[in-house]
Amino acid sequence: MAKSKMKSKGKVALQSSDFNSASEKTMQTQELAAAMPFNAHLGFEHGIDSAMHPKVGQTIQPESRLPTGSTLTESQGTPKTGSMAAEGLNAGIGSLDRVRVDSSGQMLTTNQGVPISDNQNSLKDGLRGPVLLEDFILREKITHFDHERIPERIVHARGSGAHGYFECYEPLTQVTQAAPFQEEGKKTPVFVRFSTVAGERGSKDTARDVRGFAVKFYTDEGNWDLVGNNMPVFFIQDAIKFPDLIHAVKPEPHHQMPQAASAHDTFWDFVSLMPESTHMLMWAMSDRAIPRSYATMEGFGVHTFRLVNAQNESVFVKFHWKPKFGTHSMVWDEAVKISGADPDYHRRDLWERIESGAFPEWELGLQIFTEEQAAKFSFDVLDATKLIPEELVPVKLVGRMVLNRNPDNFFAETEQVAFCAAHVIPGIDFSNDPLLAGRIHSYMDTQISRLGGPNFHELPINSPVNPVHNNQRDGMHRQAIPRGRVSYEPNSLGGGCPFQAGAEQGFVTVPERMQAKQLQAKVRGKPEKFADHYTQAKLFFNSQTPVEQAHIAAAFRFELSKLTVPAIRQRMVSSLRNVSQALAQQVADGLGMTSMPPAMPLALAKPSKPEVSVSPLLSLTARPGEGSIAGLKIAILAAHGMLGQSAAAVHAELTALGATPCFVAPHIGEVQTSDQVPVVADASLENEPGFLFDALVLPEGEQAVQNLASDPHTLDFIKDTYRHGKTLLSLGASQALLAAAGVPSQVAAGKLDQGLIIEETYTDEVQDAFIQALALQRHPQREAALLQNQGARS
Repeated sequence: MAKSKMKSKGKVALQSSDFNSASEKTMQTQELAAAMPFNAHLGFEHGIDSAMHPKVGQTIQPESRLPTGSTLTESQGTPKTGSMAAEGLNAGIGSLDRVRVDSSGQMLTTNQGVPISDNQNSLKDGLRGPVLLEDFILREKITHFDHERIPERIVHARGSGAHGYFECYEPLTQVTQAAPFQEEGKKTPVFVRFSTVAGERGSKDTARDVRGFAVKFYTDEGNWDLVGNNMPVFFIQDAIKFPDLIHAVKPEPHHQMPQAASAHDTFWDFVSLMPESTHMLMWAMSDRAIPRSYATMEGFGVHTFRLVNAQNESVFVKFHWKPKFGTHSMVWDEAVKISGADPDYHRRDLWERIESGAFPEWELGLQIFTEEQAAKFSFDVLDATKLIPEELVPVKLVGRMVLNRNPDNFFAETEQVAFCAAHVIPGIDFSNDPLLAGRIHSYMDTQISRLGGPNFHELPINSPVNPVHNNQRDGMHRQAIPRGRVSYEPNSLGGGCPFQAGAEQGFVTVPERMQAKQLQAKVRGKPEKFADHYTQAKLFFNSQTPVEQAHIAAAFRFELSKLTVPAIRQRMVSSLRNVSQALAQQVADGLGMTSMPPAMPLALAKPSKPEVSVSPLLSLTARPGEGSIAGLKIAILAAHGMLGQSAAAVHAELTALGATPCFVAPHIGEVQTSDQVPVVADASLENEPGFLFDALVLPEGEQAVQNLASDPHTLDFIKDTYRHGKTLLSLGASQALLAAAGVPSQVAAGKLDQGLIIEETYTDEVQDAFIQALALQRHPQREAALLQNQGARS
């Protein structure tokens, strides 16, 4: 820091009773200003070297704090004013402990702190008289209630969040100076919000939709928001089309339907006319759009960013979040049923995992590559509708993120958190991605509207943990109380403070190379590689398993069958022919088309040959996880006459492994077991259907089996568990229930179903087989065998 030092005249105490204080302040202020006869920094503001290496701002060390204060009376403290601000302190940032409220043992008060004697009755003129206008307690309570809601987010309105930390595996100083990556083992606090995109705040969690995956890093050098999705690409290439996309997918304006769904005319009218959306449509129609849990979905930064080191050298980077519990999804029938039984399914799952100690965890992976490498790719890395196959640029795992604390208050934290793509820190910079450029502006703008002004950064959940000092002033809901008379830079009256940090500590934009002179022009257009709309759509579809491909075809049929305009269906099938003739035919057949429309004309007649044509890592099955069953919810059916000992043993073992077993019976409460081992049902067959669980255990005991068979919900419970590809364990006489539900013991001739375990009693060997089957979470071979049989018949 460039500092000038004034001659010392001794410390001056700020005592308002001292009549010399005013004159002393005037004298010291004059000396402070005189110590800066000119702006010495101006000489460093011109030329390319100064532009690339800005200098630290000029500052002067005042003789005392007297000339930089707002008032001579700042030492006169009260319980409200407190004392003089500590030097260099901004008390509005830091831990959330400063704003947490615990009302234990406290009396009820108004917002002004007035104790309330009666919170049951309004003030009236007599017991049966009219309510009086002077009842300020009633008016305050009702008025505040009337204003408790704020505008919801335009997109990503439905969300859930949690606190945690990011831990760095090793220093990445060679490629970035970003604070979270500077030393092994360094932990950075984070807040993460997951969300759907299209639905409103009260919509269902299990809609077919993209999921937001936004991470706020509270770093040593400011907040960094990595605002991504659970899919690595997007529908559009340029931000100018974002309002059109969202208008198209939102409920149609004439009747405000459908909610949280893309299966309607306006969405498909738009995307069928925008071939650049095709790759993203493959993802959106895949099982990625209906994840089993937030904890079992990947996250992506979507765009190409830059990593910048201390020498201001940069490389390109793509960000990936890889879940510890693997990538797992629902099937469509399951998602639809869950949306009716528990629309808060994902929110509840996230909360319960954290409360039970089965903390969700992801590893952060980086795809790092140079501009020279990017120039040789068959696609453009600035195109958000394209991904970089991991076979082309491997993902380097650099750290892990653990979510280990639920919010204290949903509104104060999850609803008021404000993520902005523009929030980066030294070491992270932007690329020229035209979609990213629009997001940099849009997120900031929408938070100002949603949270009531430009001071949303002062809300506790949004404030950084490192010092904040600038000359931004006033505005709605301002919290900070700046000390002093200076609110501009450069200045001498504040000793030059706050001063610019300079290149060594401050954020410096990468000095990107300009294009060749003949390409430099103000234009509205796209590079030629942006015109290849189908190569990567083919890559994704061809990389899926047969079961996953069947689900994509089924999703297209479902969505397009909801349309009322046949021409839009025809147009979409025409586009799909450029991805896969087989896919287009399956969709057309399901829509009752008697003939196939011609393939849609290509914008780029001869696209470059792709480096990778099949990428197995794009399949959900490529990342089954580490074999943990923590966080899984497992039903153990119970009924009078069951053998309690084996059921209790299953329950104990699952609990020890971090799963959440639940006894489900025809009614809640105590179950009378044949061996007097106590069993208490947590849920009933009626209020907790089978599709809400990850697996099912059927109990021993002939009487229990008879009692369960007499309840019509039992067979539905078993059928849903089986058809959704989940694990079933049948003990003793409960095999009869499997037979009644039509559950086969084999998936194909001579091939046993690994997810179906049928045994007489619960032994150590049975336990091991059950746990191994649970670790797989789903058993798609059931559906694969069915598809194989259908293919053989056709």
